[in-house]
This record gives sequence, C-alpha cells and structure tokens, in this order.
Amino acid sequence: MDILSCDQLTSKKCVPCEGGVPKFNSTEAEQQVKHLSGWELTHDNQRIRKSWVANNFLAAVSFLEKVAVVSESEGHHPDLHLVQYRNVTIELWTHAIGGLSENDFICAAKIDELPIELKS
Repeated sequence: MDILSCDQLTSKKCVPCEGGVPKFNSTEAEQQVKHLSGWELTHDNQRIRKSWVANNFLAAVSFLEKVAVVSESEGHHPDLHLVQYRNVTIELWTHAIGGLSENDFICAAKIDELPIELKS
C-alpha cells in the first residue's frame, strides 16, 4: 500500500468497500498513522482512534455534527463517542474487512480539518 501525506489523503475520496479490499498490515498502518496528527493505532493495529476535550457540551456536539456530515459525504462512518459531556473520541476501521483501509485514513485526515472549540 502507498503511504500518503495528509494533503494527499484529504484530496482523495473514499471508495465504497463491501469487502475484498486488502487491509493495511501492521507495518503499513504504523507508517500511515504517522502522517496524521494525534491518531493512534488500537485493537492490534486494526483501528485508529483520536480523542479531543471540547470546551463544553455544545462545542462537542457541534464538532460531532460536522464529523457526521463529512463522514456521510464520504460514505464511511466512524464510531463516535461523547463521554462526560465534552470528551470526544472517534474510532475508524473498515468493518467489511475487519481492519484498516485507505478510507479510514482519508476520513481521519478530513476530520482533522474540521474546527473544534477545545477546552482552554
């Protein structure tokens, strides 16, 4: 798999995946996640996750709404978590292949472009 910069990822569009697409192996996932700010590998390098602490509940919900719009436009849907009113965590993986595909990194890079009002 090609390892892409953040700019290269954001210029791409997610492609529909119903399986049959090779998933990133651990080495590829480790190399690719280095190009994303604050994302970490989880679940034996089969998922990526990032957390934020929003300024307040409305800032957290506003951010999640923006993530939902981007995710829907990409046809790639992350797991969204809001805990203790302002702690946001997003987890991405391609369910159809049980691991990471390029779509996950594209979506993560696009999420990173979204504004969020962080706790000061």
